[in-house]
Amino acid sequence: MPPVRLRPGCHLAVTWGIGDRFGGMTGALLHRSRAFVRLGGVPVHVVTFDLRPDYPALEQRLRASGELTDGMTLANIWDWLRENPAPEDPDAAHVAGRTPFTPLAENPAYVSVYRDGRELMRTRHADDGETELQVDHYRSDGTLAVSDRRDVHQHGTIGGRVIVWCDGRGAPLRRWTSARSLYRWWLDQLRDGRPTTLIVDSKTSARFISGYRRRSLLTFHVVHASHRQSASDPLRVRASRADVFTSPDAFDRLVFLTERQRADARLILGTRAPLAVIPNGRDISSDTGDTPAQTRDPSRGIVLASLDPRKRVEHAIRAVTAVRQPIRLDIYGDGPNRPKVESAAAKAAGTQAQVLLHGYSATASRELATASFLLLTSRSEGLPLVLVEAMANGCLPIAYDVPYGPADIIRSGHNGFLVPAGDINALTATIEHLLGLPADRVAALRRNAVRTAERYSDDAVTRMWAREIDRAAIERGLPPAAPARALAFRLRRGIARRWRKLPGVRLLRPATTGRPR
Repeated sequence: MPPVRLRPGCHLAVTWGIGDRFGGMTGALLHRSRAFVRLGGVPVHVVTFDLRPDYPALEQRLRASGELTDGMTLANIWDWLRENPAPEDPDAAHVAGRTPFTPLAENPAYVSVYRDGRELMRTRHADDGETELQVDHYRSDGTLAVSDRRDVHQHGTIGGRVIVWCDGRGAPLRRWTSARSLYRWWLDQLRDGRPTTLIVDSKTSARFISGYRRRSLLTFHVVHASHRQSASDPLRVRASRADVFTSPDAFDRLVFLTERQRADARLILGTRAPLAVIPNGRDISSDTGDTPAQTRDPSRGIVLASLDPRKRVEHAIRAVTAVRQPIRLDIYGDGPNRPKVESAAAKAAGTQAQVLLHGYSATASRELATASFLLLTSRSEGLPLVLVEAMANGCLPIAYDVPYGPADIIRSGHNGFLVPAGDINALTATIEHLLGLPADRVAALRRNAVRTAERYSDDAVTRMWAREIDRAAIERGLPPAAPARALAFRLRRGIARRWRKLPGVRLLRPATTGRPR
């Protein structure tokens, strides 16, 4: 295969923050970034905006675990403002000097956070003890770097925000009156005028990236989860997605993980919205998929999921508890729904099911090589990468048929099984059906699953990204990484325009106003 040609320049992978036990979205972002570096030969900067105080230590752990590799950097806006000198700008300093500027003095009522024994942040809270009214950030030498007030009087009300960046003496040098303006200014500094491809995965960050436009900048937003508020109403959008779905052309592309989700989004956004489909990728070369039958317990199932209400892990427990033969279910994950999951597991006592809760494990996916089947019982998904990981290891997925993802990957009875969403009895029946199949039939299912996973290889998915980035560049009048794509794109677009002018051919128009309810 020819090498992958990604657009040269600056590549930014944008999220809000990275937790200690990050889930599928962050894992997919880091995995895609590693593939861009390894296959496309471009450096990738992972950028964050949260107030996490230990990013240097986190970066070391991520590099030790292989989540961050050479060619990838991790940058946080507040650490960057602490570590970089404010540029001299007399006009900006003059404006900043006239801004409300009240650095926090030492006060036992304020909460301080330390790094390496030095004060990093000092926070003033409201009377409720939770609402942050002001956060001051300090450099390693103890000088004030940033003062961020969130209770400034503006237009007769309280709640305005003023963020002041200070010089090495703690004097105001630059100010912003909204977080959005600061975030975009910082991204401009990271870009430094270079051609830039920005991919934002976090829906929180997508709100301030929406409409961020520069001449050589391309922006993509990956929609990882379902955008639908209700499974029964494809036109009703979740409140957390409303801003993006109201102005989809504020990005060069909205990227969905499955064709079904893009088709549903078209019902809301119309045919002219810039939508694309690119699934999450997987390093198939690291998965064997040929675990010997004698090392795979045919009655052992596995769940890899956060224990939150959306995942409905208790459904998996209730299903295996009703199976009428010995069976084992290993559950890896943690979260707020753990008490409910533990209660369901306790009820398995006295049945033929053995249910084991292992908590969170960074290496849990290795268990897929020896488990017989994976259960996925979510209310909704985007494209659950765990299905691809399971298939690549020959572990058969049994999944609720929810929007979106399972039906895009699984051909029921061919490489796994689909179950009507929420139907625990059908889930039990499907597990018993699998356990009753002859060995040669199960082996064929596993082979089919491995072949399916190959369609989601890093090489295939990175090439999809390269083509879509080039298409977006051509539409903006920017040079693509592969010049031949420009000619092919223009030829296809010209043919499409001529075809639409033929008698009897009409352009489909959106059936709705394009605005989510």
